[in-house]
Amino acid sequence: MAKFDKADLERRMAGAVEALKSDLAGLRTGRANTSLLDPVVVEVYGAMMPLNQVATVSAPEPRMLSVQVWDRSNMTAVEKGIAHAGLGLNPSIDGQTLRLPIPDLTEERRKELAKLAGKYAEAAKIAIRNVRRDGMEALKEDEKKKEISEDDRKRSEDEVQKLTDKYVAETDKAAEAKEKEILSQ
Repeated sequence: MAKFDKADLERRMAGAVEALKSDLAGLRTGRANTSLLDPVVVEVYGAMMPLNQVATVSAPEPRMLSVQVWDRSNMTAVEKGIAHAGLGLNPSIDGQTLRLPIPDLTEERRKELAKLAGKYAEAAKIAIRNVRRDGMEALKEDEKKKEISEDDRKRSEDEVQKLTDKYVAETDKAAEAKEKEILSQ
């Protein structure tokens, strides 16, 4: 097992929070946000590719997304990819651009999205706790190998717990803000 590395643990915990923020950005709130289309993949040139590798996404109006497809032959594939992404968006073709009006969210859909935000947050917390477990195991291993004393292990365990608490609080704050944004439209 690897030696205890606090910087690595912090980097991994911060990564879990960043992944959560990215996931939350993709949740629809009734306003046009280009990150809404980040999870969309399109079948082009015989492979599945992220939408942002075949088109430019912009938000020209508060309730409209615009997708400028670079290669005209991919229009149908991009339209199909967006329609099948489960985002509740219906693209309309306008030349080499797809227009995506953002419909109002129903109360039921808002609650579903808020619940999904909570699930994303829980997954991030699990990832953070797994990093904490790895750190605690590394400390016990270092103590067993006589590389650190019991006091050093306990001190470092306290630091790992403080890091965990910090990143779990950040996770809660991000999820809470997103849920509030979803429910207050």
